[in-house]
Amino acid sequence: MDNNAGIPNFQLLFVIVNNGMGSKVLKTAKAFGAPGGTILLGRGTVRSHFLEVLGINDIRKEIVMMIAGEEIAAKALEGLNEKYHFEKPNTGIAFCIPVMGFWGAKNCEDNKIHVKRGGRNIMYNAIFTIVDKGKACDVIDAAVSAGSRGATIINARGSGIDEKCVLFSIVVEPEKEIVMILAETGMTDSIVSSIREAVKIDQPGKGILFVLDVNKTYGLYSE
Repeated sequence: MDNNAGIPNFQLLFVIVNNGMGSKVLKTAKAFGAPGGTILLGRGTVRSHFLEVLGINDIRKEIVMMIAGEEIAAKALEGLNEKYHFEKPNTGIAFCIPVMGFWGAKNCEDNKIHVKRGGRNIMYNAIFTIVDKGKACDVIDAAVSAGSRGATIINARGSGIDEKCVLFSIVVEPEKEIVMILAETGMTDSIVSSIREAVKIDQPGKGILFVLDVNKTYGLYSE
């Protein structure tokens, strides 16, 4: 018997857009029932010879994170895609990841750990690599050499040198960079292996790398 029967499944929504669009995305998502979210600052990489010549191939990004029920998350993603047209290159990327449990969200608080059962066709993985500041480019170069089409770099920073943030129970100091890469499942192993070798991730103090399944994506396209 499934102990989770009748309990709603929750999703963590990620929406990566250009700088200045985060608040608009959050407002739109709320219209579809999302309770709220957090906006992080980052920068993304794009493959464009013209931009590289101009020296502006590094683009400021905003990462909107929201937790919502599975149905609301699906509606929000579809609505965001229709409004902001993520199918157009360099417009944005949106995807969701299943949440096993969470606490502290007033409008959708949960107190159980959910185990996802049944087969769902996972087509993409989210690869997170946490490294010292200045090492993100090494991670991206390694990923691109293994077939990745780009990445988003998130700067973990606080108002003071002693302030820290926590990501998945990992303490992240302000001088760290978090590289997030979306990859097709068939390419994940080669990308992870390339990153591990390039930045010596298995050696103490070199960084942390973890991979999560992605349920649904908008804005990813093949050239």
